Amino acid sequence: MLLKNDIDNIKRIVNNNVLTEKEELYCYAEDSTNSETIAVSPDAVVFVETISQVQEIIKYANKNKIPVISRGAGTNMVGACTCPEGGIVLNFSRMNKILKFNPIDMTMTVQPGAILADIKKAAEAEGLFYPPDPSNYRVSTIGGSIAQSSGGAMGFKYGTTKDYILSLTVVLADGTLVKLGKGTIKDAAGYHLNQLIIGSEGTLAVVVEAELKLIPRPEALRTIMGYFDSLEAAVDGVNNIIKNKIFPATIDFMDNNSITTVERFYPCGLHTDKSAMLIVNIDGFECSMNYQQECVIAALKEAGVSDIEIAKTEEEIEAVWTARRSSFAAAAKLAPDVLSDDIIVPRSAISTMVKGCKDICDKYNLAVCMVGHLGDGNIHPQIALNLENDEEVKRYFKAKSEIYALAVSLGGTISAEHGVGIEKLAYLAISAGGTAVDYMKKVKEVFDPNKILNPGKIFKS
Repeated sequence: MLLKNDIDNIKRIVNNNVLTEKEELYCYAEDSTNSETIAVSPDAVVFVETISQVQEIIKYANKNKIPVISRGAGTNMVGACTCPEGGIVLNFSRMNKILKFNPIDMTMTVQPGAILADIKKAAEAEGLFYPPDPSNYRVSTIGGSIAQSSGGAMGFKYGTTKDYILSLTVVLADGTLVKLGKGTIKDAAGYHLNQLIIGSEGTLAVVVEAELKLIPRPEALRTIMGYFDSLEAAVDGVNNIIKNKIFPATIDFMDNNSITTVERFYPCGLHTDKSAMLIVNIDGFECSMNYQQECVIAALKEAGVSDIEIAKTEEEIEAVWTARRSSFAAAAKLAPDVLSDDIIVPRSAISTMVKGCKDICDKYNLAVCMVGHLGDGNIHPQIALNLENDEEVKRYFKAKSEIYALAVSLGGTISAEHGVGIEKLAYLAISAGGTAVDYMKKVKEVFDPNKILNPGKIFKS
């Protein structure tokens, strides 16, 4: 717990831009994670505005062994920016600028609080493209995306956050400022320490600037929806598309529970009598759209598609994706709470994983809606329950353990794009392996010997 003297010293560093009132702090006790864990408030929330302020705060925290938790928009779903030990929350909402933009080199340097939607919009104005697109990209920050190694629907074709980071400027646990990586596409000089920071959830260093790689924006985009009478047929459709040498920007799916739940609460014309829906985005030159569309439709028909719809205009495409992104909000209306998970398996194991997940939830009498990115095997079971019902919570955790065990047994992992945080740390060893976790702890010890940076995340401090 911070003493009054600590608060006064911190206020001097950041010109009194500090929250300390109980009611204010409680807003930062949680993120977007629905959890039965009792929230612990931070001792102070500090609105940093400059790199030097970040350095001074971290130096002070390290000297006095005070936890420091970096926070962007708080949209993560694994408790990665919660404060189980109290401490200082670094709020980066005021460090939200695009600092440099070089359309010729196709690079952009941004502060950690920059909103993904703003980054995308600025890039698109110059005919460029920043592909990573987590479903909350309209409000989430680049700093949070780096911390969690965020992905999104376009990960299948375009990769995830880690593929678009050229360099990171970070503050280490002792306050040292260091730039990791160069602003070049290729860099074979030594270890790629910037890649170590990506996905480390603020446990190794605090990102204060990021240099992003951009790519040319595709000229055209089209969305094809295919409805199937079985999930197996939908997966066959995905495999057929790829076999036909088409590389879609996205291949997402919704199961019947998700389709019917979205249509119930956010009516948009989805076919509720079907077992699964594929949402396939094709992009590229305008002159290639009809050819790609014909190939995709042929692939879906070969798999036994029952209905096909095509969205061509921006408005039509946005309506389709609004329906897909509404699945979590719709599932939240089925019960007082909803927990969205994040697993990934090889594409060849998708049918087994989805069926197994449904069977496990049925076994424990839990309502589940499933969506995900079938192109890369990433599945999001959205389980509706009441976290105040102790018996139901126990059933949920049993189901969760079995779902993770199944994913790992099929060659997958317990997290594709959400991270580990506190929600999954108990399961990390079954996914990564005990030896790998031991080496992760050794890396943590090197970067943060006093264990002040986001303690209790990924593994116990």
